[in-house]
Amino acid sequence: MTKIKTIGVLTSGGDSPGMNAAIRAVVRGAIYHGLEVYGIQRGYQGMVDNDMDKMESHSVSNIIQLGGTILKTARCGDFMTFEGRQKAYNNLKQRGIDALVVIGGDGSFAGAEEFGKEFDLPIVGIPGTIDNDICGTEYTIGYDTALNTVVEAVDKIRDTASAHNRLFFIEVMGRNAGFLTLHGGIATGAEAIMVPELTNDYDMLEVFLQNAHKKHKTSSIVLVAEGDEIGGALKLADKVKKEHSEYDVRVTILGHIQRGGSPTARDRINAGRMGVSAIEALLKGEHGVMIGLMKDQIVHHPFSRSKKQKRPLDEKLLELIGILSI
Repeated sequence: MTKIKTIGVLTSGGDSPGMNAAIRAVVRGAIYHGLEVYGIQRGYQGMVDNDMDKMESHSVSNIIQLGGTILKTARCGDFMTFEGRQKAYNNLKQRGIDALVVIGGDGSFAGAEEFGKEFDLPIVGIPGTIDNDICGTEYTIGYDTALNTVVEAVDKIRDTASAHNRLFFIEVMGRNAGFLTLHGGIATGAEAIMVPELTNDYDMLEVFLQNAHKKHKTSSIVLVAEGDEIGGALKLADKVKKEHSEYDVRVTILGHIQRGGSPTARDRINAGRMGVSAIEALLKGEHGVMIGLMKDQIVHHPFSRSKKQKRPLDEKLLELIGILSI
C-alpha cells in the first residue's frame, strides 16, 4: 500500500449531534500525524460534484459544541451508479486524496464498502446516528444527546398529562430500531413502549390499559417508535380511542428536535476518541472498517458486519419496562 498523505472526510445520512466533534477530531488527528485533509460537502454528492475544500486546524475551531454538521449531508442518487462513483473517484485523485473517513450510518457504510472495493481506496467509518442500531458497536455518535432530548421532552409532557388525567402517546424516532424508545421509556418511567422489534406489543399495551383503568391510574405515558407495526403514534391513538373510550388520549410527535441540539459530554468525548482512532487505523493500513465502542473500548469491525446483522434490543431491559410500570 502506498503511504497515505491526504484524506477526505465527509458526513452522510441523517445528521446527529456530535458529528461536528467527530469532524474536528478527524481533521486535527490527521494534521497531528502530518496529513493533509479535505472536507467534502454534502456527503457523497460532494465527491461527485467535486465540492471539497482543504481544511486546517482553525477550520474546525469552535464547532465541538454545535449540533448538525458543518460539512452538510445529502442523498446522492449519482453515487448509486458506477458512473457516478467513477466520477467521484476521479475527483478525489485530482486533489491527491488517497483515503476517506466516512461519518454516518449503515447505509453510508454500505456505499463506502462498495466504493472502496471498486477503486482499492482505504476507507474507515465512524458510526454517527441517533438510532444506535449499528452492529459492531454499543454506541453511535448522537444517540446520547437524542436520548436526553427525549427524556427532557417526556418529563415536561408528563407534567401536563398528570394535570389532566390523560393518556399520552409520544412518538420517538426509529423506523427500524427501538433503542431510543426502550431506553427513553425506562428513563422517563413510561408505562409502556411500542417498538419495531416486537410483534405482540399491542397485546401487551391492551393488558396494561385494562389494568391501569381498574387501578384508576391518573395518567399514563406510552412511547411509540415511528416504525412500530401499528404505524406510529397517530394510528395507535386512533385505535385506542375506538377500543377504549374511557381514556382521554393525546398524541405528541417529537420529530426532528431529537436530531438537534448541543451534543452531550459523552457524545463529544466519544466522537473525539473515534475520530482520532479512524486516522490511526488508516495509517496502520486498515481498509473497509468501522470504528466502534464495545465495553467502552475502541474496536474495529468490517463494514460487512454492520450490513449483515441487526443489533437486537436487550431482552432484560424489555422485561424491566413491564416490571417498573406496575
